[in-house]
Amino acid sequence: MTEHGSHEPLPRLTAAQAAARLGIKQATLYAYVSRGLLGRERTAAGSTFDPLEVEAFARARQRGPASGSTGTRSTAAAASAAGSPLMVLDTDLAEIADDELFYRGRPVVELLGRPLGEVAAWLWHGPGNAVEAGAVLLDDAALDTARALVAALPPDAALLDRIQVAVTGLAASDPLRHEATADGLRRAGALLLAGIPRALSPIDAPPEAGVAEVLWPALTAEAPTAAGIRALNAALVLLIDHDLAVSTLAARVAASARASGYAVATAALGAFDSPLHGNASRAAAEVLTEIVGGTEPHRALAVAVRDSGGVPGFGQPLYAGTDARAAALFPLIAELDGAAPVLAAVDALTAEVSGRASHLHPNIDLALGALALAAGMRHDAGTAAFAMGRLVGWIAHALAEYEQRPMRLRPRGRYVGP
Repeated sequence: MTEHGSHEPLPRLTAAQAAARLGIKQATLYAYVSRGLLGRERTAAGSTFDPLEVEAFARARQRGPASGSTGTRSTAAAASAAGSPLMVLDTDLAEIADDELFYRGRPVVELLGRPLGEVAAWLWHGPGNAVEAGAVLLDDAALDTARALVAALPPDAALLDRIQVAVTGLAASDPLRHEATADGLRRAGALLLAGIPRALSPIDAPPEAGVAEVLWPALTAEAPTAAGIRALNAALVLLIDHDLAVSTLAARVAASARASGYAVATAALGAFDSPLHGNASRAAAEVLTEIVGGTEPHRALAVAVRDSGGVPGFGQPLYAGTDARAAALFPLIAELDGAAPVLAAVDALTAEVSGRASHLHPNIDLALGALALAAGMRHDAGTAAFAMGRLVGWIAHALAEYEQRPMRLRPRGRYVGP
């Protein structure tokens, strides 16, 4: 392989692209430059920025300072760090400590062999108090409505568009759709978990089939294998919750206003449908496809940076190294028949990125892109899996928010205009 130093440089970002990636105004961007926090190059066309430096700066702003010897973050420090959330909310669902992900104190890797519906029941009801959350009887008319709405979309419609209209169809057919109680949230969540994959799938699955089994035909025309279902189910479980992502915050804001389970899902999906959150794995799948097809990693990466203004599949501010979810999923991907060339592409891309920016490590989006490619799935299959897994977390957070004072997440604005 050619030495990294001899590679042609990556396309540089314009000031507008860099500011957009950081979520700031261009005036703030130049303030960072003047303080020596970001480098730039001036050309006749204007200032340009190194995409890897911008990515690293974005991650550093989100991470905040560490606290103590355990690797956990100080809540107060994280709250006051530049680029941190507008608020800090208590949560008893997910915790990231020492680069490991836990759900309610249990390492998530211990749950990967459990069906998504079973994990959902545990998170929504507590241990031993409910049947698998996906094991509910769907009303045939509701499912027909959801399927009809999905079928009305253009043939090349994104899977996330199909998920969103399926939610609408299932909600519109439910006479109890507006029930704003904890039981109503659980019921709506279970119906969505069972109904969305069936609305998307081109074949009928038996009632006892798990979410991964039902969802598989919606993602690929390839026949399911035991290894494939294991990997897909593991991805669903790994994606249930991960601190307070923007979609999770949207779910909690809706629940604060006592929105129903369907409305919570709709609000969350609106925030989820974004290039920096739910859709990021598609770009990672496209880069890996190019490399598997013979494109040199540095050229594939250059195209991705040019098209997206970021580095798809790398960087997660909550981990010092590789995203724990990616680390757990890659070994299961390796069990798939088509995995070898895909994982070779992952290694080549990782070497290319680390050779340019050693602080950027693989994240879950790279693993989801690798899963999609190795299993012969659509490039946006990772987005669909992400949404279905995260649905469980959205409902869990809504249940927690229902226990709080209504409308507590209604902030006050501070006028700064003319």
